[in-house]
Amino acid sequence: MTHSMPRRIQTFLEAQAAELDAATNTQLAYARDLQGFSAWLAEKGLNFETTERSHIEGYLIDCEAEGLAKSTRARRLSAIKQIFRFAFEEGWRDDNPAIQIKGPGRAQRLPKTLDIAEVDRLLKAAHTTPKQALRNGCLMELLYATGMRVTELVSLPVSAARGDPRMLLVRGKGGKERLVPLSPPARDALAAYLTSRDAKEEAARARGVPPSKFLFPSHGKLGHLTRHRFFGLIKEFAAAGGVSPAKVTPHTLRHAFATHLLAGGADLRSIQTLLGHADVATTEIYTHVLDERLKALVLDHHPLAKSAKT
Repeated sequence: MTHSMPRRIQTFLEAQAAELDAATNTQLAYARDLQGFSAWLAEKGLNFETTERSHIEGYLIDCEAEGLAKSTRARRLSAIKQIFRFAFEEGWRDDNPAIQIKGPGRAQRLPKTLDIAEVDRLLKAAHTTPKQALRNGCLMELLYATGMRVTELVSLPVSAARGDPRMLLVRGKGGKERLVPLSPPARDALAAYLTSRDAKEEAARARGVPPSKFLFPSHGKLGHLTRHRFFGLIKEFAAAGGVSPAKVTPHTLRHAFATHLLAGGADLRSIQTLLGHADVATTEIYTHVLDERLKALVLDHHPLAKSAKT
């Protein structure tokens, strides 16, 4: 019996959410990519059950002809591979037409990072904002001290921060947990913010408002500060601190954390653990970032390099 592709996609996404604890943004990306593939199949008079390897390869060729970036095509193929693997495991199909298809690969782009002076200016700007200075300072200190992903940061439970912890338990991608150490400035900022936060919570409780389970509560639907709001905040800190907002995002602080650790002598395996990377190959890109920075340092400051330019 032939089932509609939309229903197949929905079942697959529900399984991803239940079994793998896939993040909401990951599910949305899979949904968009698979809906696009489904529409392409429908235009060709094909369906999920009749799709062959040549059809998937034809779709990827069309994606390239549209001028889609390598990274976008690689992500779309990844989604297609996963749903067909799921279909095979569930018995929807007797084969997996996507299993041997090679992806276009990803163009390696070095992550943008910040030097220590720029990070210092960002931290100072966060600590001196006209409103919510204690919260903002805490957010930035924690982000730079731990290298957390922004979603991990804004959704931290307040229970993780109790008792002046030396380390935070972070729940990352796929529900995997890891411990990240806190620097003294981060611990100080956390303690100061918690005192202020708890006083506000107590006042709210007196008005009949239930307490929040999140470290950074919000009145929004999620119950905590959103990643989009924090994105806007960090741009404000950049502007106030004299750092180009174009080069600053929450992820830039994660990159700075890793790059500065590596420059300070930390080994890749330790950085991999702190960042929550499943594969050390993902962490290795920071060695290239450091190489580029050292190369630029020599070209800009070595006297022989200067004389060669003139």
